[in-house]
Amino acid sequence: MATPIYIIEEKKLRRNLKLIADVAAKADIEIILAFKAFALWKTFSIFREYIHATTASSLSEARLAFEEFGAPAHTYSPAYTDDEFEAIVACSSHLTFNSFSQYKRFHERAKSVSIGLRINPEYSEVGTLLYNPCAPGTRFGVTAEKLPDQLPSDIKGFHCHCHCESGADVFQRTLAHIEEKFSRWFPQLNWINFGGGHLMTRKDYDVDLLIQMMQDFHKRYPWLKLIMEPGSAFAWQTGPLVSHVVDIVEDKGIKTAILDVSFTCHMPDCLEMPYYPDVRGAEHVEEGGYRLGGNSCLSGDYMGCWSFDHELKVGDEVVFEDMIHYTTVKTNTFNGISHPSIGMLHEDGTMEILRQFGYEDYRNRMD
Repeated sequence: MATPIYIIEEKKLRRNLKLIADVAAKADIEIILAFKAFALWKTFSIFREYIHATTASSLSEARLAFEEFGAPAHTYSPAYTDDEFEAIVACSSHLTFNSFSQYKRFHERAKSVSIGLRINPEYSEVGTLLYNPCAPGTRFGVTAEKLPDQLPSDIKGFHCHCHCESGADVFQRTLAHIEEKFSRWFPQLNWINFGGGHLMTRKDYDVDLLIQMMQDFHKRYPWLKLIMEPGSAFAWQTGPLVSHVVDIVEDKGIKTAILDVSFTCHMPDCLEMPYYPDVRGAEHVEEGGYRLGGNSCLSGDYMGCWSFDHELKVGDEVVFEDMIHYTTVKTNTFNGISHPSIGMLHEDGTMEILRQFGYEDYRNRMD
């Protein structure tokens, strides 16, 4: 197999979609796909069998929702601009403003959509500051103390995002803060969007707790439509990034297997979060084994160390598990390094190459 290549497995994708659709039905909520984590539009025909809408954070994502998924987007952006706003509205069913200043500037031009306001409950259990939307000084959302007693009449919903690959127990604690701070405005609303980060397809996620929480919430506020927009949950554990060893180098007793992939280009979350990815047939160790090195010229483009059950040599396959969510949307062409190909392993065992990349893709970015 030519590498590098992301391989999304249809069977595993459908497994996640079926679980998400089941949760949505039992909890009486709408669960929509967040493009920021997964935007492989050639798979949308499968998604449309299970869900009916998506969420966007830019004009390009809103267009992808409208033109490729076939439904207007639930759109939120930290800041809309004059030159794109009308086009975004045309591709959206719901549009959330990040601040009152943005609302005042644009709301008269958004009469065709359901308008929302992002709120900040000032509570999040996300430990990595880079991913914590409620950290002190955040640029996201409006705190309760800044809301008027009576909301503007065209604000129909609240949007709140506080999670990152979190469990239902975390949402349970977060929901208590949301209700404590903002429930007095709920009678003025039609909907509330609890954002993303709800990793309901992870094996240890308490799906029953989530369903019960939402059922109880409906009893307290029966007029509110409830929305969630996870990204990782849809593509969680749906396929690997496959690479090969292209060289072995050693310095000061550290052996590095240089691969035909790059962490900074193809797996940036490993460096940003940071976290150690699962490598098939290998175990992460504190020292010894092999450091895995990327093929860019960034000095820090490596992860390590891993112990394999055999001595690595040039041409050996190295498979990074669970590399579909976020990676496929965050790749870049630093150093002119091409994106990995994208393949779909169908349920019948056939492999379809959805996309391959080359020089023209890099060149066109510089036009």
